[in-house]
Amino acid sequence: MLFTPANLSVLARHLTVERKRQGLTRAEAAAVCDVSSSFIRDAETDPARCSLGRLLQYMAGLGLSVEVAGWSYSPEAQAASGLVGDSGHDEGHS
Repeated sequence: MLFTPANLSVLARHLTVERKRQGLTRAEAAAVCDVSSSFIRDAETDPARCSLGRLLQYMAGLGLSVEVAGWSYSPEAQAASGLVGDSGHDEGHS
């Protein structure tokens, strides 16, 4: 599914359904995913308020993964061209 800021409520429902399918309470999911119970609540009600890093951590803890499509270049090709420094950030940008 293509997620956009406009349909993050669908992501919230999917996260809730998956957690319940696995038989986990919010507290149990928080322990498994190393996040707080309040984060689980936020992710399942308004994921737009959550950081992407924490959302990915929660999803990985549930055994889910995310794929990004549509890159116009590969990170390896960009690094080889010298466009990205060793830190992985575009040079000249913080």
